[in-house]
Amino acid sequence: MKQQGVSAWMQVGFAWLAVLGMPTAQAQIGQPAAVKATDRVTLGHWVIDRSEVTIGQFERYVRATGTVTRAEKEGGGFEYGAGWERRPGWSWRQPDGVAPVSADLPAVHLDFAEAQAYCRWVGGRLPTGAEWQKAGFTELRDAPPAPWVKGRTYPWTTGDSPQGANTSDPDPWPRAAPAGATRQGVNGLYDMGANVWEWTTDAQGSQRRTVGGSWWYGAFNMKADVQAYKPADFYAVYIGFRCAYDLQASTTEKPVSAPVPLGKARP
Repeated sequence: MKQQGVSAWMQVGFAWLAVLGMPTAQAQIGQPAAVKATDRVTLGHWVIDRSEVTIGQFERYVRATGTVTRAEKEGGGFEYGAGWERRPGWSWRQPDGVAPVSADLPAVHLDFAEAQAYCRWVGGRLPTGAEWQKAGFTELRDAPPAPWVKGRTYPWTTGDSPQGANTSDPDPWPRAAPAGATRQGVNGLYDMGANVWEWTTDAQGSQRRTVGGSWWYGAFNMKADVQAYKPADFYAVYIGFRCAYDLQASTTEKPVSAPVPLGKARP
C-alpha cells in the first residue's frame, strides 16, 4: 500500500521515469491528461474507452440526470483499513475525502449498476471480461506504432513488463493517477492494468468480476488470469470502470439485394 507522502513518492517517481525514458511532465499530480478523456479506440466491430471514466465525465452525467450515488446517500465510500471502513464524505466527487487535484482522476466509489447506468447514458455498456482481456493484452490495431506488434498477446497491459503502471510499488502517484498520466499500453489504452479496478459484466451469482488491479496492489493483480469478483452493490475508493460500445454492422458486409416484404422473414 502507498503510505508515504506525495513529495516522497514524487522524488522516487521522477527518478524512476528518467530510467524508463518517460517524460516527467506526465507525472506531475494535477496536470492535464496526456489524452482527451473522451478518446475511444476502435477494435474491429466494437469500441472501448481509451482511459477510465473520469470525475469530469461523470459530473456531466450527474448534472444531466440528477443522479445521486449510493456512496453519497449512504454516508461515504469504503477504504480498507482494519477491514472495510466507511469514510464519511468520500464519493466520486471527493474520492479521498478532499477536493480532487484533477477532474481527470478516475470516478470511483461507484457500484456495478451505477457504472452500467453511466455507460448506457453515453450510448455504451460495461465490457465483458473476455472483451476487456482481449483489448488489454492483444494488440489489435492494423498499424500500431513501434514497439507494438499487431496480433501479439503481451504478458502485461503495458507490454513486456508492468513498468509505467500505477501500482503499490514506488512511482509518481501516491494514490490514483489522472487519465493519460501513466504509460500507454496495448492498443493505445491507459490503465488497463493498475490505477483502479474496473467493473465487467462477468457474473458469479450476485458478484461481478473486476479486472486490472489498482494502485493499492502490486503488479501481480494486473495479470489476465486474475479472478477478482466483488459484490455488485459494493463501492470503494479503488473501483472504477470504462465503457465499451457496439458498432453497427460493417459496411463491407454483402448488401441485401431486395427489401423483405412486411410480415415475411428472410430464410
